[in-house]
Amino acid sequence: MAHTFANLSGRRRLLSAIGAVWGGWAFTGLLGTAAAKSQSDVLLALNAPAKLNPALYLISEKLDGVRAIWDGSVLKFRSGRTVNAPAWFLAKLPKVPVDGELWLGRGQFDVLSGMVRKVQPVDTDWEQIKYYIFELPGSEGDFEARAARIKLIVRGTNWSQLLGVEQFRLPDLPSLQARLKSVVAQGGEGLMLHRSNAPYLTGRQDALLKLKEISDAEAEVVAHIPGKGKYAGMLGALEVQTDDGQRFRLGTGFSDAQRRSPPAIGGRVTYTYRDLTPAGKPRFAAFLRPATPD
Repeated sequence: MAHTFANLSGRRRLLSAIGAVWGGWAFTGLLGTAAAKSQSDVLLALNAPAKLNPALYLISEKLDGVRAIWDGSVLKFRSGRTVNAPAWFLAKLPKVPVDGELWLGRGQFDVLSGMVRKVQPVDTDWEQIKYYIFELPGSEGDFEARAARIKLIVRGTNWSQLLGVEQFRLPDLPSLQARLKSVVAQGGEGLMLHRSNAPYLTGRQDALLKLKEISDAEAEVVAHIPGKGKYAGMLGALEVQTDDGQRFRLGTGFSDAQRRSPPAIGGRVTYTYRDLTPAGKPRFAAFLRPATPD
């Protein structure tokens, strides 16, 4: 049933405290602490700095998929919620914990997201989905040794839908930038750089970096700014706050449907930006999508 932005504003403030779903994505205040804990239990990437030595890292393509952690018996999203995968898919997974990405293909995130979040999994969906492993939770040794073990696990499973993320080395920044341009030109999202000598870590660490032509980050929604003109009665902009306290507005990147039913106050969104001002605020920031701990 259609509702106007104005009529729903009071209700959203209430629902944001108990959990609301906007545009098909769950935002929940009550689960925020649990979600944050789940996120701290896995390794999360920082944006790559302008200057770094690529030779120190194992590098891979950044897959635009849905992260999934297998503990040896249950497949879960990053939030800790169970992935409702078919029994035959789960039966093929290794008996050891692995961390990876459910992937359908470049540019297929929205389609994939809809598939893996169905309460009742559809076999024909899951027959198309691959699970790319990039980490071994809790495993000993540095990342280079763990990457070698991933290859052995994949080889031992001998299943076409289970693969290891391809890791490679590059000697310098020019070759790194050239590879990034090549990946993006082919429809890829960017590159991941994992320090080869890093032990298994959790939380957001500089041992894992993401490199994209346009950077992205997350922020919390703190206010809805009403629209004007053609957006009258809808969202004009989101006022958001980053984890380090920077406040700014996101006024572009929304569909009309998202302006009519915007992310709830207290929820988190992902935004893109070009670079940072001297004060640390993002330049040319634009809304990308609701951020989920999945």
